Formats: sequence, structure tokens, C-alpha cells
Amino acid sequence: MEQFKGQPRLPQFASPKRYEIRLKPDLATCTFAGSVAIDLDIIRETKFIVLNAADLSIQNETVAFTSKASSSCSRPSSSSTNLCLFPSAVLNCLWQCWRRLWTCLLSLQKLGERFGADVFEPCKVDLVKEDEILVLEFPETLPTGIGVLAIDFDGILNDKMKGFCRSTYEHNGEKKNMAVTQFEPVDARDAFHVGMSLHARFLSFLYATFKITLDVPSDLVALSNMPIVDEKVEGHVKTIFYQESPIMSTYLVAVVIGLFDYVEDHTSDGVKVRVYCQVGKQNQGKFALNVAVKTLELYREYFAVPYSLPKLDMIAVPDFAHGAMENYGLVTYHEMALLYDEQHSAAANKQRVATVVTHELAHQWFGNLVTMEWWTHLWLNEGFATWVSYLANDCLFPEWKTWTQFLQESTEGMRLDELAVSHPIEESKKIFSFSKDILVEINHASEIDEIFDAISYQKGASVVRMLQTYIGAECFQRSLASYIKRHACSNAKTEDLWAALEEGSGEPVNKLMNSWTKQKGYPVVSIKLKDDKLEFEQSQFLLSGSHGVGQWIVPITFCCGSYDARQSFLLETKSASIDLEESGAWIKVNVDQTGFYRVKYDKDLQAKLRYAIENKMLSATDRFGILDDSFALCMARQQSLTSLLTLMAAYREELDYTVLSNLIRISYKIARISKDATPELMDYIKEFFVGLFQYSAEKLGWDAKEGESHLEAMLREQILSALAEFGNEPTLKEASRRFHVFLDDRSTPLLPPDIRRAAYVALMQTVNASNRSGFESLLRVYRETDSSQEKTRILGSLASCPDPNIILEVLDFILSPEVLWLVFALSLGLLFAGKGRETVWNWLKENWAYISKAQDSGLHIEWFVSTFVTPFASFEKAKEVEDFFATRSKPSIARTLKQSIEQVNVNAYWVQSIQNEEHLAEVVKEMTQRKY
Repeated sequence: MEQFKGQPRLPQFASPKRYEIRLKPDLATCTFAGSVAIDLDIIRETKFIVLNAADLSIQNETVAFTSKASSSCSRPSSSSTNLCLFPSAVLNCLWQCWRRLWTCLLSLQKLGERFGADVFEPCKVDLVKEDEILVLEFPETLPTGIGVLAIDFDGILNDKMKGFCRSTYEHNGEKKNMAVTQFEPVDARDAFHVGMSLHARFLSFLYATFKITLDVPSDLVALSNMPIVDEKVEGHVKTIFYQESPIMSTYLVAVVIGLFDYVEDHTSDGVKVRVYCQVGKQNQGKFALNVAVKTLELYREYFAVPYSLPKLDMIAVPDFAHGAMENYGLVTYHEMALLYDEQHSAAANKQRVATVVTHELAHQWFGNLVTMEWWTHLWLNEGFATWVSYLANDCLFPEWKTWTQFLQESTEGMRLDELAVSHPIEESKKIFSFSKDILVEINHASEIDEIFDAISYQKGASVVRMLQTYIGAECFQRSLASYIKRHACSNAKTEDLWAALEEGSGEPVNKLMNSWTKQKGYPVVSIKLKDDKLEFEQSQFLLSGSHGVGQWIVPITFCCGSYDARQSFLLETKSASIDLEESGAWIKVNVDQTGFYRVKYDKDLQAKLRYAIENKMLSATDRFGILDDSFALCMARQQSLTSLLTLMAAYREELDYTVLSNLIRISYKIARISKDATPELMDYIKEFFVGLFQYSAEKLGWDAKEGESHLEAMLREQILSALAEFGNEPTLKEASRRFHVFLDDRSTPLLPPDIRRAAYVALMQTVNASNRSGFESLLRVYRETDSSQEKTRILGSLASCPDPNIILEVLDFILSPEVLWLVFALSLGLLFAGKGRETVWNWLKENWAYISKAQDSGLHIEWFVSTFVTPFASFEKAKEVEDFFATRSKPSIARTLKQSIEQVNVNAYWVQSIQNEEHLAEVVKEMTQRKY
């Protein structure tokens, strides 16, 4: 048995074809009993069977392998037919007929064999906890061919938010448990014994069918991937039999058991759609239900392939490790990502629900119907689902200007990819140490979580959009439909997608896109106008200021003075030039920011663009891009802060939600770095930013206007929060007035959900150790509400307090049982944005042992590292962080830690650059005093 220990991959002795799983959870004791019968194809003669298993107690006497004659019938596989391409009702009928035929054939075979099956019992059963494997050794060699492995086991409904776990909820004032699964990427091993090899588990993700049976209390609702085919009640227990699934991966198997209400609707082709939630909250599921039904119909038309199961259930889980999980036919969500309350949810909450639902339903095609061949191709799941969710929301809610908002996704991908410690979209695993980087493949389960990041999601989605723009939307859609039909109910890799798009478009897609998916980073394209020639030169953009060696095939688009005549070409070399007949009043490269690259203009072109922004000549997407590129160039010390602030002044009358959101984000970062670089200018800089946002604040006001847009509602909260952060006295006073009315009357129209966070942030600006009333009032609201969305708003506001003593109390509070992990995680990005950095860092060091251990309970400790380390801006602090983690790091945070330290060094260089600017002080003072 020793030869199987410590190995990254399991031996390929056998391949699973079918799982028959029976589970009996006890929600009172948080335990479960179970059994599994796995149809195995023994590939070669062996005395061993090795499975993945974790946190299970094996009943050794029940373990047995029953072989069948080598002439055994092959189980029907939906991959051998075009079942996936039929409407779901027809598919279901055909599948059931085929299964019955297979069962009849098996019966005939058994009659012919007349007790010819052999039963093998293992002589050793070894559960290796550190490797999460179960090794079965048999006294004699197992014959090749089909057989059945049977195992009984017991387990714990853990509180780790992975595997087969528990979540809590309240019903009639009493706390109750529910059972829920979270198996992606590799945690099915916590509930039943999965694949016989890493190859069977992952390299072929669609390797098995699943027949689930559950024994549960008769008063509870029990859900799984497929519809119920039979139910038997005996006393207080009912046994539920579910229809057998089509072939799919173990990570998509799902079970949820608890007390739920639901709302229901149907698509036009008969798919039953339900949203399940806690009793009494069913009305909050209506918006998600409506989005889901419309999305299934939209995707059916866009992909030219119907949803492949007879039903779709979506369920809200109070405490869940992720925003959502795309289990086939049973999508699990955190409550915040699925429920929308017309009275108590903000416009931003509504948009998040729509975005998450459309993302998870995209996975029913990208990920479930067509499954990535290996985790290297994770972006085929996540990048495409992210892009498709924006496509869907643009169709469902055109007034949201979704593709303009998509630029926030692109920016997030760029922010990670402009670090030296990035990775390609198609990941070859890097294991980090402080001394060296080792390049190996992703071989072990523990390595997979690290690639669920902004490269796989946001950069992946951005290069898809870039490609769609290059080959054209209609051609892209036709080719994508062809790809899905070709690979339905099977596996695919990136090259398969490029082949379909190249075939449909006639463009060199594979050559073009390999430069974007197989190397890390992205280019900055420098633009100069010289003698009626527009000159282009690309180089790798790195925040560190280092010179990268990357080179890309860049789809260049540009306009000269008008959007009527756009020009485009592929920049396949380091530099190129284009003759211009007329340069126009301005030149904008990367029109509408559809390309995943930055643009650096010479001073004359930059001045013309600033004029065009002031005079409202450019689209919102281009205004966003010019600002975002300038900010990144400033951080990389390729442009001065003086120049950036001068450009920002051109946005004083900006009213677009996405552009202003980015302007606010940039202003926060400038204020933070300026505190280190030029503390003597902080009052002037804050005053400049207050003046910058005054126009939009006056246009929006505190109160919603009749007929105002969804985006205006979202923008109001951001503008008012920014004014509060920068100390605008009228904003602080008005926020305090409205909050105190709200304390006495939670339904007051003076503080609707869309502006609550702004009021909470304003309130915390005046809190200190001797004036705690605002802090204590907010904690009271937190404890009294049952809304996860409201709790998130409050947590995201608490640490905006400037007093270090209060920040310390907030830190202790977030680790208390009162704060659910995901509520905290979603708030973390809003917490501690440079406030009390030393207080936060010292607290992290003192509590690291506890936080590190809490990872076993589902806490993503890399979030702590990223949020608490990156605000620093000195080389000394970077070294201190590195030294602290030298003996405390874990593989799960190695990459995040290295990225965070790099960001601190980038900040330190930026501080030095700002301190060397000669005219910064006079420009800031002049712009502050300027009257508009």
C-alpha cells in the first residue's frame, strides 16, 4: 500500500461508470450514514483499488467487489447519442427508455451467467487521511471488465462549508440545521467515494451517471440534481428515489435537505423552474425566478441547444462558502446572491442577483453540458460564464448599460495581470517559495483553488469579448453554437473552441488567441502622431516598471475625431504605423475598450483627449478607458500624478455610473498614497475630490426622484459615501439626521436601502473611543436584522472609522460567531482600505494562528492577506511581511502573499515618484481654488 501514499495522482487501475448512492443524514446529531455501489471498469489486472475519500468512517465488513463476465453489457451513455440536443422533455423520455432497455439486457445476461459472478472481499482497508485516499487490497487479482464495488460508510455533516456540510437557519425562533453539498472542486470525497483515479475524476469530467436515494425526516424537503421518481413514507422517515442523471462529473452532484418554501414557473418548452428559500421568504425569490426562466430561454436560442434536464431548482442557503455553485439541475446560492426584497434590498443587490443567476445558468451549458477537459481549462467554465452573464443581462435589462459596467470586470483582471506574479489564463501550476518558482502541472487537488481568480474569471471574460468584437457578434454566436453541439455531453479544451471559431470565421483565431491565453500579462500600446503617421508600439505592461518580454497579436481599433469611421488592424509585430488622411480633433485607440490592453498617448494626443472629455465628445466606455489607463500608467511611474489629477479635473460634470464609480475608486487610492507621499497636501487633495464630485451629488441629491434609473439609484450611494469619506461636512450632518430617524423607524423613507451604506459610512467618520454611540447603534441594527444584505452593508461601513481603537473592536467582532463567513468575505473588500494599517497588521499577526486554523472551517485566509497587506507603501514593510510569513505561509496563500508583497513594493516606488514631482503642490492648490 505504501506505493500509493504521497502521490499526486491515483493509479489508473479502474474507471467508474455509474454511482448508486444512498444517504441518511441526521440533522440533530449532524451525522450521516451512507452506502455507494460503483460500477467499475477494471482496466487492467490488479490487487488494488484506490479511491478518494476524506472524513469518512468506513465499515470494513461491507466492502466488496463483485465482478461480472467480460462480455458484460455496456451501460448506455448519453455521449454516444445526440440526446443532449433534444428538448428536455424528449431527452428525458429517450433516456428513460434507453435505461430500461439496458436493465433488460442486464437481466438477460444474468440469466445466462447463472451465478457466474465472483465476489471479492479485501484483505486490507486503509484510509490514508493525509492523502485523502482509501486503499483496498484484495488477496487475489481482480479480473478486467465490469464489476460493482460496494461500500457502507458514516460521516459528519461538517461546518467547513465544503463536502457534505451543514448550514443553520431559524424557523419560528428556533435554530435548525440543513444539510447541503459543496463539491467543487474535489470535495465529493467528503460525502461518498469518488473516482478511481485522478484521470477518472477530472481528466474526463463526464465519466459517470448518478442514482441518488435519500432517507430523510418526513417533514423536510430533500432536493437533488434530478426529479423525484418515487417516495415512500414510513413513520417519521421518508425514502426518496431520484431519477438517474445523465453522465456528469462528481463535482456537480448536489443534495440539499431542510425546511423550505418555494416559488415556481415554467419555461416555454416545459422546464420546471423553482426557487427554494427559508419558510416565509418565498416572495423574495420571485425576481430570481423571473430572471432564471428568461435566461434559460435566452440561452436556448443563443446556443441553439435546449437546457438538458427536466427541471432546474435554485436554493438559497444562509451560510454558504461561495456566492453560488452551478450543480447540474440544483444550483446552490448564498441568500444574498438569490433573494431580492422589494422593500429592503438596494438596486445594487438586485443587479447582483441577476448577474449571479445568469452566470450560474450559463454553466449549465459551459461546464455541465460541455465540460472542461482539465483544470488547466478552468477559464472555459468561468471566463465564458462571466462573459455570457453580461450578454444575458444586456438583453434582459438594457437600461443597466451592462457592457459599460463590464469594464469594471476588465479592470479587475488587468489589476492582477499587471503584476509580475500573475499567471496565464491556461494555467500551468506554479508553486511559490520566496527563493524560487517551480513550474509544474496541476496534479494535486489542493492546488486547484488558487486558479479561481481574476485571471480565470475577469481576464478570461475580457479576451472572449475582445475576440467576439474582432470576428463579429453573429459569426461568433454561430461558431459558439457549433462548438456546443459538437462537444455536448463530453469534454473540451481551449483548442476545440478556437477550432470552431476559426472554422466559422475564417480568421486565424488559434494563432491570435494563443498569445493571450498561453502567456501571462498584457501589452500597453504607445501612440505617437508624427508627420501624418500614427505610430503604434507594444510592450508588456508591468506595475513594477520592469520591462517584460511578452508580445501579443493585438486587435487594434481607433477613431479620429468621430465614431463614424472606425479603423482596425492586427498589430502582429512590436511596432507599426498607419498613414492618416485626417487626424481630426482627437484620436482614440481601443474604441469602447473592447481590447484587453492599455494605451499610452503622447502629450499632444493626451491634451486633445482631455479637451474631448470636457466637451462631452467621447462615449462613456472611452471616457472610462482613458481614465483607467492614465491611473495605471501613473502607478507604474510612466505618467505623473500631476498629469493624472489634471485629467481627473475634466470629469467634474461626469454623470455616467460606471465612469464615476471608477473615478471614486481612483480617488480613494490617490488619497491613500498621498498620505504617505505628501501628507502636507492631504487637505487640499480631499478638497479637490469633494469639488470633483459636487456636481453629480447636487444632480442626484439624497432622495430618489420619480422615474429615475437603476444606475442613478446605485450611483447616489457611491457619491454620498465618497463625500463622507473625504469629510464633506454637509454630507456628514445630513447622514446623521437621517440615520437617527431610521433608528426610531426602520421603515422611514428618509433612509432607503440605496443610501444606507452612505449614511453608515458618514456616521463612522465621527465615531471615536469617547464618542461610541454611532458605532453601538450600527451594531444594534446589525444584530436586529435578519437580512444578509443589510449585515453586509453594515460590516462594509464599520472599519471606515478613523479611530484605531474602534478598528480593533471591529476586527475582533468580525471573528465572532455573530458574523457568517461569507457575509464577512463580501464585506472585506470594503473594510480597512488603509485605515489604521498598523493596527490592522498587528492584529493580523497576533491572531494569525487562529485565522490560519479557521481555514479548515471554510474561511478563505488569502482574503485577509490581500486586504490587510496591500495598503502599505514602504520597502521596509514589504520585508517585514515577507519575514513574518516565511515560517507561516501555506500553499493556499503562497501566490496571494507574493502578489501582495509585490503590490507593497509598487506602492513604495510610487511614493518615491510622487515625492519627486516638482509642480504637484502648486497644481493641486490651484485646482482646489479653481471656480467652475
